[in-house]
Amino acid sequence: MFVACKPTKKIQTAISKKDTLAAAVPDNKLADSLRFIKETYKGIIAHHINFTTFSAKVDVDYIDASDKKYDVNANLRMYKDSTIWVSINAIFGIEALRALITKDSVKILDKQDKLYTARSIKFLQDVSGVPFDLSSLQDLLIGNAVFLDSNIVSYTKSGNTISLLSIGPIFKNLITISEDHKLIQRMKLDDVDELRNRTGDVTYSDYENKKGVDFAITRKITFAEKKKLDIRLKFKQYNFNEALNFPFGVPKNYTTN
Repeated sequence: MFVACKPTKKIQTAISKKDTLAAAVPDNKLADSLRFIKETYKGIIAHHINFTTFSAKVDVDYIDASDKKYDVNANLRMYKDSTIWVSINAIFGIEALRALITKDSVKILDKQDKLYTARSIKFLQDVSGVPFDLSSLQDLLIGNAVFLDSNIVSYTKSGNTISLLSIGPIFKNLITISEDHKLIQRMKLDDVDELRNRTGDVTYSDYENKKGVDFAITRKITFAEKKKLDIRLKFKQYNFNEALNFPFGVPKNYTTN
């Protein structure tokens, strides 16, 4: 990517050569570069989607670690910093699975096998191989930046896009946004621990503004290390800040896992 773009303006030398083809910047231009990075980062934060509640109907394409593909429909409901509720329909619109995620726990009703599973929030990390918590998962679903640190070490401009490279405690995040509206196009993640081969690739596309929010209705999410998580989301309809309920009762005839 960087080979095809203009030389990257170097902000500091703490990053290795494989992350950027940085060229030395004269001292008298350093302030301009830092100012540009600051303004661009502020533009990303300004488009952060704030909400109290969110609901959506989503088409989900999922490929598991054995390359088996699933196409399902999901109803998604979220209460910010509190709850994620998901109902997944299988063939003929019959509900197959219901999940309730809170700050502390993950609860799942497998309605086909009449099985109830209750785990700690760490279950998300075990399944995905990604250090998700409730907040980061809500950001991913709503369309905000994830694993983006304010420690920006370099930037690149190419055409109508700007890329910032941030280094956080877990991931290096090469985030690409549109230059005009500062909307996220892609996030390329690499683990800061070079002994791990954990990577991520998240794209947001097909933006629309029907609810007063710039919202990407198409998402592609891939994380890989020992196992691979590959999901495509297509939002069919969505609403912000409406009254919602999160029904989750465990029938008596279910087996607890």
